[in-house]
Amino acid sequence: MTKTPHEILKNVFGFDSFKGRQAEIIDHAIAGGDALVLMPTGGGKSLCYQIPALCREGVGVVVSPLIALMRDQVSALKQLGVRAKVLNSSLTQSEAIEVEQQIRKGLLDLVYVSPEKLLSESFLNLLEQCQLSLFAIDEAHCVSQWGHDFRPEYLQLTTLNARFKNVPRLALTATADGPTRKDITERLDLGSGRLFVSGFDRPNIKYTIVSKEKAKQKLLAFIEENHSGESGIVYCLSRSRVESTAKWLTAEGFKALHYHAGMDKFQRQSNQDTFIKEEGIIMVATIAFGMGIDKPDVRFVAHMDLPKSLESYYQETGRAGRDGLKSNAWLAYGLEDLAKISNFIESSNAGPEQKRIERQKLNALLGYCETTRCRRQVLLEYFNETLENPCGNCDTCLEPVKSFDGTVAAQKALSCVYRTGERFGASYVIDVLLGNDTDRITQLDHHKLSTYGIGKEYSQNQWRSIFRQLVAKRLLQVDIEGHGGYRLGDNTKAVLRGEETVLLREENLSVKTGRLKNKKSGKQKNSVVFDNVQDESLFDNLRAHRRELASEQKVPPFVIFHDTTLVAMVEEKPKTIKEFAQLSGVGKAKLERYGNSFLEIINEIE
Repeated sequence: MTKTPHEILKNVFGFDSFKGRQAEIIDHAIAGGDALVLMPTGGGKSLCYQIPALCREGVGVVVSPLIALMRDQVSALKQLGVRAKVLNSSLTQSEAIEVEQQIRKGLLDLVYVSPEKLLSESFLNLLEQCQLSLFAIDEAHCVSQWGHDFRPEYLQLTTLNARFKNVPRLALTATADGPTRKDITERLDLGSGRLFVSGFDRPNIKYTIVSKEKAKQKLLAFIEENHSGESGIVYCLSRSRVESTAKWLTAEGFKALHYHAGMDKFQRQSNQDTFIKEEGIIMVATIAFGMGIDKPDVRFVAHMDLPKSLESYYQETGRAGRDGLKSNAWLAYGLEDLAKISNFIESSNAGPEQKRIERQKLNALLGYCETTRCRRQVLLEYFNETLENPCGNCDTCLEPVKSFDGTVAAQKALSCVYRTGERFGASYVIDVLLGNDTDRITQLDHHKLSTYGIGKEYSQNQWRSIFRQLVAKRLLQVDIEGHGGYRLGDNTKAVLRGEETVLLREENLSVKTGRLKNKKSGKQKNSVVFDNVQDESLFDNLRAHRRELASEQKVPPFVIFHDTTLVAMVEEKPKTIKEFAQLSGVGKAKLERYGNSFLEIINEIE
């Protein structure tokens, strides 16, 4: 007998109700409709194609560019009793043949494939001989050259509409601005389908941005004070910085691993497996290399370098707190980041139009970094979403930024850039403003300029903050064609004439460098908080049991149960199997497999 979506939601996945627009999307897909689905990370995108695939006849084909993500999702589905397999380059030839035979015989509910495998003529011919429930194109932003993670092979996915006219297609992504959405729709030939846009807000994530001065000390204080013993990701721009940061964190007593495209693939895979399967690991990775993880208990994402756009930032920070528990997004940025990313844009092989869009994206990101408003409001506005009131869970809300009349400071900075020839970077111009006696300044006779030494009322770090803000306000521009020096923007005359006031933010330049004694304790004291020691002890015991089960099966602990389900066990303290079955995240398969052993632990503490 055909199951309804709600029956599958409860019996297989263990949830009582759908979130947001899930039910609407699922009904549309079951009816055979195409759609582009935009839903934030942790919002339940996977259910939007998994449940229709289980409701409709045939096998559901899920296209994903990320091998590790496929593997984790299939492991989780198998725990639920769903017949799912992966088909990609990680399989041996005999394993791949076995999966293809299972598809042909109708023995699978879902198969996760790479775009390369899907688009091979032999596999397309196989699919034409099978009954298909749907196609799900995950990470759909990869099809767009305006997106943050363009993959050329995604462009060929339009063939699905030509060859499988009656099979519904769902394209899903967590991030896409207006141009990217339009591009996805056109390139995947989804013009006749529906657009479903769920809210982009991730209220459980706290957003914090700091200046890059003494970034290591700031990162250390951030982790120690907020996430001792918890899993997190630290993003860096270069491979060498990734490796040195991981080595430094390890020396500081943390369990840190590194991950980038230049590593031996077996070592990279080993590090990723350790990060996913163990708790309390910090992964240091390159921004440009997608990790493809589906780990729900990542408690923080830190950026030691600036991402290239707000889409990238949103996507990367979205890897924190997928389970909905309290998490942090922390970023340190400086003027050098702006110069590097600008250089990447200008030196790329992209056409003029794409470069223009990339510059706009970078300007939007810089504006976000320098805003005095609620960061969440600014971030959501970028995705055409409005948050009426400040969120109360970002640095600018929790510690409102003080502004000051920086018109005179701006005039001094702009004048000094102009008088030094509009060809030097911040460090040199600041040296001139501070009246520093350097060989270079003397050699170029810049100690004779009227702007030499006129900025001594501010420190070097304060001047760097002022320069960042002037770039954000486009009063200064980075000269990419030269050597990364500054030149005046198009709207500086009114400021230099005193006809326009420039408001600047005051930076808190103090850095906490004190060490906390509980750094290595391993307690998840911030994301999961209980009222009493007994509940904390029960939660730790449940996590330990989950860890044992995961180790026996060689799967990540969260595949057994998410932290949110363990929290529900602590709060509800079910005494019977019937009560245990009512917990969120407990479906029939997991109830039969794990119910009694977890109940024993819960009842022991009573």
